[in-house]
Amino acid sequence: MKIEVKHICKKYNSNYALNNVSFTLKEPKIYGLLGRNGAGKTTFMEILAGHNLQTSGEIFIDGESPFDNRNITKKVCLIKEGGNFHKDSKIKQVLRTYSLFYPKWDNELAIELLAHYKLSLNAKVKTLSKGMESALGIIVALASKAEITIFDEPYIGLDAAARKKFYEILLEEYESEKRTIIFSTHLIDEVSLLFEEVLILQAGELVLQEGADTLRDQTYAVTGSVASVQSFITSKKVIQKKELAGMMNAYVFGDPQEAIAAGLKVEGVPIQELMIYLTEKEGA
Repeated sequence: MKIEVKHICKKYNSNYALNNVSFTLKEPKIYGLLGRNGAGKTTFMEILAGHNLQTSGEIFIDGESPFDNRNITKKVCLIKEGGNFHKDSKIKQVLRTYSLFYPKWDNELAIELLAHYKLSLNAKVKTLSKGMESALGIIVALASKAEITIFDEPYIGLDAAARKKFYEILLEEYESEKRTIIFSTHLIDEVSLLFEEVLILQAGELVLQEGADTLRDQTYAVTGSVASVQSFITSKKVIQKKELAGMMNAYVFGDPQEAIAAGLKVEGVPIQELMIYLTEKEGA
């Protein structure tokens, strides 16, 4: 499904949660939506899912606005880090409710995942630990088979082994039936290899949209004497640079072979590091 975001703004009193955000997601991929706390990620995901309405601008999913539009919302599943389910509901009631809302609901997958995460159909949501409630959210999102599936910090409380299993199941489901998956997380290094495209928000504005492979291949760190690095980066796109004891380290976007040919030390830059530097207030 094609997602078109055109000059979206969301204002709360005098503060902008989103400020003139525009981009297009043209095809099913696993997208990483990254940014620091307060960057506007959750606000955007709620607008995309039809749970919130922008102050200005337009958002379209296959040409239709998602807000108050059952034709679109039945194709979008948003699972946030908490508060997804009524506390007094039993798990079997949660699954029944979502199965009625999502036409492509896979009950067999839901039951299989319940067994994996050791959740009882008769357990009430209010009795679940934080990790168990996160597992229930993951189960609902995957079993929904929604064409646009959105995870907002979906694994709060899950241990490393449970998160690893989630990533494996997510990839299996994605490979068996492609869908647009939007993934917001602070554990970027842990999941960055899943991403096919990365979007970074800072203070409500989009500061980067790029293919993940391009970022991995063309974002690099160069190290050398101040003079040699400074000379090399003069005409380059520089993300940040630091000097220490006559040496300079710079994060650069471009062809790393040029730096190697210049005799500089070259290393890759993890996507998490890139996100941190791109969203620093100074020099962003």
